[in-house]
Amino acid sequence: MIAIVKYNAGNVHSVMNTLNRIGVEPVLTDSPEELRAADKVIFPGVGEASSAMAYLREQGLDVVIKSLLQPVLGVCVGMQLLCSFSEENNTECMGVFPVRVLKFVEPTDSEQRFKVPHIGWNSLRELQSPLFAGLVPDSYMYYVHSYYASLSPETIALTDYIHPFSAALHTKNFYAVQFHPEKSGALGEQIYRNFLAL
Repeated sequence: MIAIVKYNAGNVHSVMNTLNRIGVEPVLTDSPEELRAADKVIFPGVGEASSAMAYLREQGLDVVIKSLLQPVLGVCVGMQLLCSFSEENNTECMGVFPVRVLKFVEPTDSEQRFKVPHIGWNSLRELQSPLFAGLVPDSYMYYVHSYYASLSPETIALTDYIHPFSAALHTKNFYAVQFHPEKSGALGEQIYRNFLAL
């Protein structure tokens, strides 16, 4: 069984639709028993960190997610909530990754115009995980975010926007990506396939 964590964050249905397209019928659930019993768990999200974390704590899902032993994939806000802290409303997160999530600051001294949020296609570099099997360096993924995970020993891919940041993280059984594989076409589908094959 493939479980998708149900909580007060958007975008879970586009993840479900992508999994359906690659022949997987996931279960959308906030049941601790179902999450623990799943073969793989996907923790996606679009939204604001502090309200999402508050909901997870109210439901006890923060403890459940941190305790999972099977492969877990965080996506976008799901990735940020797995980090230790987010500058978005000064939110203490789950701490699976000992990484701080910081707000992009538009540079005032750059000739290039950078807008925040970072929206659109950008390339992946320094791919270091079976999660990226079949992808070549500089593969393009779709991003929508104002906050980013700083570079760390857990970084398994990076992207440049204003400066380099963690496009993906990995520790133990936890994987996470900042971009949206479900909005990134065939290469994004390949990342979900790779995750399901771990």
